[in-house]
Amino acid sequence: MARYREAVCKLCRREGEKLFLKGTRCQTAKCTFEKKGYAPGQHGKNRRVRKMSDYGIQLREKQKIKRYYGLLESQFHGIYERANRKKGITSENMLMMLETRLDNIVFRIGLAPSRSSARQMVRHRHFTVNDQLVDIPSFQVKAGDEVQVRPKSRKMEVFHESMKRIKDGKQLSWLDLDKANLKGRLIEIPNRVDIPVTFNENLVVELYSK
Repeated sequence: MARYREAVCKLCRREGEKLFLKGTRCQTAKCTFEKKGYAPGQHGKNRRVRKMSDYGIQLREKQKIKRYYGLLESQFHGIYERANRKKGITSENMLMMLETRLDNIVFRIGLAPSRSSARQMVRHRHFTVNDQLVDIPSFQVKAGDEVQVRPKSRKMEVFHESMKRIKDGKQLSWLDLDKANLKGRLIEIPNRVDIPVTFNENLVVELYSK
């Protein structure tokens, strides 16, 4: 499968804001964006800020959301198409589908330090959903589903290190975590106001609707 292989910190610098692509590392002084907040490239430091067209604004917002969740263009567009076919508001449907991907749930619960590591661990068959092995990162977790580290994988240091970083009371209201048993549950599908992102997903709908 194709994937982005360049330095992910360049993506944050290109978008002009932190996308937390390295998870907890982005919250430390080691974050490259803190040291180099300007655009990447030879002339990035001296690049002038230009006024963007409506299309440019929509495109940048789409790129930010796509990169935040770690998807390729075809994957992201496929989610938009499915969200557009569902009842309700397309932009909100799209965001709910992104948030309930298995790799994102693993990250949100705290079982992985970043979405990219969560995706890798899902592919390496370290998780079950309702006691059934699932190795597809795009698997859609439903309300009430329980995500758990497989018994054979529970001794892995990465999971225990992740648990140590989690502070009690910091979990999102629509997720539940059982640290002792390395498992979590999607209590309910989140509403837009409960998702901690500042993106304007309506711009993506406008872009794809053209």
